[in-house]
Amino acid sequence: MFRVRASHRRTTLMIAGAVVGALVLSGCGDDQLGSSSGDTQFVQGTGQVTKVPKGKRQAAPDISGETVDGDKLKLSDYRGEVVVLNVWGSWCAPCRAEAPHLAKVAEDTKDQGVQFVGINTRDLDKANAKAFERSYDIDYPSLYDPSGKHILKFPDNTLSPQTIPSTLVLDREGKIAVRALKELGEDELRDMLKPLLAKK
Repeated sequence: MFRVRASHRRTTLMIAGAVVGALVLSGCGDDQLGSSSGDTQFVQGTGQVTKVPKGKRQAAPDISGETVDGDKLKLSDYRGEVVVLNVWGSWCAPCRAEAPHLAKVAEDTKDQGVQFVGINTRDLDKANAKAFERSYDIDYPSLYDPSGKHILKFPDNTLSPQTIPSTLVLDREGKIAVRALKELGEDELRDMLKPLLAKK
């Protein structure tokens, strides 16, 4: 009798542990979706585009390093411009799907004070990242970040290392104005940029 009860208790604990683990991995709790966390002013969850009011924006860290092409890049060099910061990997199917849209909008807006910057992550060989850029006519620079160390420098609940692609739009002061934890289409990207381009 005692053995049966103990076995039943172990099974119950294992099931409870699995449920908690699944919730942690999915990032979903009862009231997380649609509510802000702490003072980050970002809505949790993936698949969303979140716009942040001007007075509540956080500054992006001044990340710097070597690009996929071997050049040096420092994010603060683009202060005064609207920056679209896209996290991608050559191995990522949604990244391949959104790449033509990013390339098109980058080309169309470069004369309007918009600078696109990529963060290439989890590509252990630069050759794969370079091939991706060639395939999709990506002309803007991408920091090479195979270990994800640059992503981890961003404030909590802004860029998620588990969600690739992720895109941030920084205003002209280098503050995070928009966050997208999803694949972006051309029209959606243009809509994200419009209000920031209107304010010079």
